[in-house]
Amino acid sequence: MADVFQSIIEGIDKAAAGDWQSAHAIAQSLEGDPHGDWLHAIVHKIEGDEANSRYWYRKTTQTYETYPDIKAELSALRAVVGG
Repeated sequence: MADVFQSIIEGIDKAAAGDWQSAHAIAQSLEGDPHGDWLHAIVHKIEGDEANSRYWYRKTTQTYETYPDIKAELSALRAVVGG
């Protein structure tokens, strides 16, 4: 699990730095992990692909509307995975 969380933290850092494509690649490698799926949802939100983002949110305990601020959401995910 620690390796997964480390990958998620790397994805968070990439997304926060504006490199959503690298963050997306990391999220894709973590499909099926609820935290990885949350990262995937966030990345599609950043990209502006609401429909795809909502698809990934349905695989998590989060919702599209919970965090209107991307930075706050990335911080929340980081806190959950212990980063």
